[in-house]
Amino acid sequence: MLKNVAALLLDEVHPFELGVLCEVFGLDRSDQGLPVHDFAVVSAEGPVLRTHAGFTISTPYGLDRLEEADLIAVPAGSHFVDREYPEEVLDALRRAVDRGARVMSVCSGAYVLGAAGLLDGRRCTTHWRHAAELARRFPRAVVEPDVLYVDEGQVITSAGTAAGIDACLHLVRQAYGPDAANAIARRMVVPPHRDGGQAQYIERPLPRTPCDTVGETLVWMERHLDQEMTVEQLAAQAHMSPRTFARRFQQETGTTPYRWLLRQRVLLAQHLLETSDDTVDSIAGRTGFGTAAALRHQFVRSLGTTPNAYRRTFRGPGAMAEVA
Repeated sequence: MLKNVAALLLDEVHPFELGVLCEVFGLDRSDQGLPVHDFAVVSAEGPVLRTHAGFTISTPYGLDRLEEADLIAVPAGSHFVDREYPEEVLDALRRAVDRGARVMSVCSGAYVLGAAGLLDGRRCTTHWRHAAELARRFPRAVVEPDVLYVDEGQVITSAGTAAGIDACLHLVRQAYGPDAANAIARRMVVPPHRDGGQAQYIERPLPRTPCDTVGETLVWMERHLDQEMTVEQLAAQAHMSPRTFARRFQQETGTTPYRWLLRQRVLLAQHLLETSDDTVDSIAGRTGFGTAAALRHQFVRSLGTTPNAYRRTFRGPGAMAEVA
């Protein structure tokens, strides 16, 4: 059942993430035959809350309103990564799950669920910038940094900002079917379902290490991504035996030569898809994948989306279509 929905706010809440919850669950769309929810904005820290944008929000609802909610959603807020939370808030979330209600987080709201112990032993996600810290702070959580949202039954977590829309529409789809989710998405002018995950949005600059005995080889590899490379060739380039080179490479980069090379090729492909009108065949050649099929395979494995879909996402619908 998904009739009674409460958005749980803490101080310095982010308005956009709150707005997502209000848009999906708080609007009356009964004129379209869509479900209507008993929706309330609940304050966890007094009747007036600050937003991170500088204005305030007031609400008459306190924590007692959570006791009747089928879904409690926690939007992101500033300093959620390193702040403490009122124990009465965490208790309210635990009680909700104990009585069979569902809880959901948007972006850094996952830290509130983690502090309540609700991520322990569960898969979860948050904004990719906060994923490593979420895993460190809550080591019993199974953090998946590359997905848009994770549904673990009673606990749903979503990634940064707009991924909250994906999670909300997912819940609507579960409760009322695809027609309702599609109709709400159409009203919001958003896709009812997005392919891929947040991996395609993650910035992954080339790691640099202070212990740089393979540094010159890394630079050479970057400049020759379109060429075939073997460990033996790279070891010769670094004037080492293959075994020593592989060991040093792992120590200094944290990965193998093959995985490092593959990641740099995907990064270059991302850059070319964003900034050029080259065909996918041409990009496959320039990045060392050889064929469009090979590029597509590795792109989907790494980012969860196709080169063509990635180009449309970052360059708009007028982007050059995939030709292979």
